[in-house]
Amino acid sequence: MKKQIIVDSCCDMTAAMRDEMGIISVPLTMMLGDKEFCDDDSLDMDKFMDAVKQFTGKTGSASPSPFLYQEAIESVEDAYIVTLSSKLSGSYSNAVVGNNEASENGKGAAYILDSKTASAGETLIAIKLYELIQAGISKDRIIDTINHFISIMKTYFVLENYDNLQKNGRLSKVTGTLVQMLNIKLIMGADGNGEIALFEKCRGSNRMVQQLLALIDSCGKETSNENLVISHSNNHGLAEQLKTLIKERFHFKKIYVVPTGGLSSLYTDDKGIVLAF
Repeated sequence: MKKQIIVDSCCDMTAAMRDEMGIISVPLTMMLGDKEFCDDDSLDMDKFMDAVKQFTGKTGSASPSPFLYQEAIESVEDAYIVTLSSKLSGSYSNAVVGNNEASENGKGAAYILDSKTASAGETLIAIKLYELIQAGISKDRIIDTINHFISIMKTYFVLENYDNLQKNGRLSKVTGTLVQMLNIKLIMGADGNGEIALFEKCRGSNRMVQQLLALIDSCGKETSNENLVISHSNNHGLAEQLKTLIKERFHFKKIYVVPTGGLSSLYTDDKGIVLAF
């Protein structure tokens, strides 16, 4: 039976990667006030980011509807679904509802994974799932392996601009302004339970890069047979710099560099970087 991977659109991937791995992306919706943008291949990222920069009100997002998940599930024979952290979005709960509806229609039930992360973290999980499926191992073993993988993986992110966090009320305007004035880089990431945590505060980009490398070094994870994903919002230069330094220092099997999609870009803002391994 053919197995298919379904993700929500916070999973940062190029169209070529999705085609190669046979991945179906279910879009979230970004909202700038009353204006909505669908996070699919029709989204003009340059125009969207220009609109984000010019918008001064509160921004937000909406999860894919249960019906969109149901449609995706019913379009394939067997599926695994990877969603945004259930602590950050309703994407997981809507996938559960859509899966139940598909089951009631006599379609094969999908196995739903709460990524407990976002962006590059979702991408890393999808790549790992694809590798496990290609290896031809049993579904039970895939489920055990991928759940363990999620429990030990790491996701970190660094922002250049904190405007969108301020617009969403996740960071006070005073704190955000001081951070940018003092050139302080906040290294944040997934806390292992699906929430966002602060890991490091450092002054300047060079120190930030060294701290990210130190976090990889101190995590205790074996890297030689694993992948690493770097997603970036219009910051290819820093992403490639990180890739080069990581290749020199560690032994990852493959390092993927991908642009952030619409939803990830809304929250990472211009020049943001997300790293998952």
